[in-house]
Amino acid sequence: MAMRPEFQSEQFKKGLEVRRAVVGDAYVNKSLDSADDLTAPLQKLVTEYCWGDVWTRPGLERKTRSFLNLAMLIALNRPNELRLHMRGAINNGITKAEIVEVVLQAAIYCGVPASLDAMKAAREVIAEMEKEGPVA
Repeated sequence: MAMRPEFQSEQFKKGLEVRRAVVGDAYVNKSLDSADDLTAPLQKLVTEYCWGDVWTRPGLERKTRSFLNLAMLIALNRPNELRLHMRGAINNGITKAEIVEVVLQAAIYCGVPASLDAMKAAREVIAEMEKEGPVA
């Protein structure tokens, strides 16, 4: 993977390390490898500030950040990002049972349609990850 010049800052590298640890190399490589002049600025912003600044702050553990992301993405009805962050949540130690609890909590506060979509995403992600190995 050839790195674009704008992807060379220390903050980018710091964020890239966390991003890879949470959502996995395959997703990150695909995102960065497909970056072009149009999309590279957004990849830089996301990697440096989301992953390199916020995700590395000492105030919350990664697992807690993952809980928050799941709840917010359910509330916002963002199924693609939700699937990605479910994988990240499991990588950060969230169990299948805890994902069910987040979805149930969201059903009350975000609505049944949002929770049904979230449970569908959870089923898909967990099934996919179980092909790779056991999921807690």
